[in-house]
Amino acid sequence: MLINCVVYQEGKKLRDIQISEISNYVKMPDCFVWVALRDAEPSELDRLQVEFQLHELAVEDAQHGHQRPKVEEYDGSLFVVIHTIELVDGEIHKGELNVFVGANYVLSVRNHSQRAFLNVRARCESEPQLLRLGSAFVLYALMDAVVDRYFPVAEELEMELETIEEQMLAQGTERSSIQRLYQLKRKATILKHAVAPLMEATGRLFGGRVPTPFGHTHDYFRDVYDHLQRINTSIDTIRETIATAIQVNLSMVAIDEAEVNKRLAAWAAIFAAATVLAGIWGMNFEFMPELKWKYGYAAALGVIATVCGYLYYRFRRAGWL
Repeated sequence: MLINCVVYQEGKKLRDIQISEISNYVKMPDCFVWVALRDAEPSELDRLQVEFQLHELAVEDAQHGHQRPKVEEYDGSLFVVIHTIELVDGEIHKGELNVFVGANYVLSVRNHSQRAFLNVRARCESEPQLLRLGSAFVLYALMDAVVDRYFPVAEELEMELETIEEQMLAQGTERSSIQRLYQLKRKATILKHAVAPLMEATGRLFGGRVPTPFGHTHDYFRDVYDHLQRINTSIDTIRETIATAIQVNLSMVAIDEAEVNKRLAAWAAIFAAATVLAGIWGMNFEFMPELKWKYGYAAALGVIATVCGYLYYRFRRAGWL
């Protein structure tokens, strides 16, 4: 689905154009064309491949999707894959933004993402002095918008972790806490898979040999890299805290089990003492002390009760009961 197709000249919007007119403007040195698509059909990408002379391998990746975040160079043009991360009702939804960048064009293809990038175009058009930098600045603006959307997700994960930690010490919440911790770990891993490869790829746009269209945008991509580094550090902290919380939760489960085992052992010892005494007096011999004594039964019960009571008292003092 075509969102818009606009030609810019000297940092200012010239006009909206049809796809069939693209080839006329990309030949002009002072113009560049910015096309935005959403959930593009293969036929749309094939048509734009002809207009922009896109590399077939890059187009194939964009059509198939599910690519790792990356920056690939093809004969003076770039193919950039960025994962979009959105939190919907507490669940993470992952989309993909594929961007083709050449000296005179930008083609952005948004897949499986609900949030649009119209504000990015508005921001670029409001800063013509920066839009003069051409397609490289548009790529920066798109990347910056996606990366800025990572921050609320990371903050939401941190808040969720704090909530779990507060509830984790409550009695009887061990099972639910461990389930929530593993769910949170999965969310953090999804965000990590979006951030870490993109951070590595972004380093190519400001350090070392930089592709030709990006010669004047080093500082902008370094800013994106710094943001990614901050988010990556936050994710690592979250994952380490989750691992610690899981260990604490398992330790609490082990402690509770030890308390139960101590209670069972104490009661087993008390009943064992009663069983031993009852077994001794219950032996079937003719000549036994107190066998014919009038108060022998009551005395036996009293001894058993006394021994059991003494054991209960000692276990109680020891904290086992």
